[in-house]
Amino acid sequence: MSGESIKETVREEYAKAARRVTEQQGGSCCAQVAPAGNPITSNLYGDREKASLPAEAIAASLGCGNPTALAELKPGETVLDLGSGGGIDVILSARRVGPSGKAYGLDMTDEMLALARENQRKAGAQNVEFLKGEIEHIPLPDNSVDVIISNCVINLSSDKDRVLREAFRVLKRGGRFAVSDIVVRGAMPAEVKRMVELWAGCIAGALEESEYRSKLAAAGFDQIEVEPTRIYTAADAKGLFGDNKSIEAIVQKADGKFMSAFVRARKP
Repeated sequence: MSGESIKETVREEYAKAARRVTEQQGGSCCAQVAPAGNPITSNLYGDREKASLPAEAIAASLGCGNPTALAELKPGETVLDLGSGGGIDVILSARRVGPSGKAYGLDMTDEMLALARENQRKAGAQNVEFLKGEIEHIPLPDNSVDVIISNCVINLSSDKDRVLREAFRVLKRGGRFAVSDIVVRGAMPAEVKRMVELWAGCIAGALEESEYRSKLAAAGFDQIEVEPTRIYTAADAKGLFGDNKSIEAIVQKADGKFMSAFVRARKP
């Protein structure tokens, strides 16, 4: 499928997830399982973090990590969340950078933006702004952001090189790239990549670790690190795919092949 077709598939899946949350049905980035049983999206945030957030922000969390806890945000910094969804990481970032800082969220899905802005209102977050746009075309000026975060979204893009170049462009000199993402360890089975529905389910668009590093370096970044945060087993993969008998063999091939990782880099 073309990049635009993949993008529209992702947009529709995340619009559905936002509507499920709004209708109090719960949401998941991997539609076959509920969030509580999803080995990628479950148990990412601490009880203290969750207690201070609107329930809808937690329910709309479709990520694979907690970049706000790992990015070492400082008071007064400007943060941009690529693919901000229901706004959970933007709101948490806004609290970490304080009233002298600013947290932007960027999302292409109207339903998610509406949900995020309502969550912002409920959280009373004043130093937050949600922008409509695509992560391949960031609607911010050059050298305007201290930190870029993202939570299991860059892997969904069909043009990751463009995303990383845009991230580099908007970061200030010395700015930090600090994202959670799904990363492949070794070759991902071709059968998985052919299942386009998984582009909205966290896995099929993932880069192999060395390729991720190479793309960051090509965009201009240095001090590149990939830190595993969760490594997924065949049992985890089976949970993600549900009872789909046609991919039983793929599940075994995926054992230990993909992970959630915290990816760090810096703009020189």
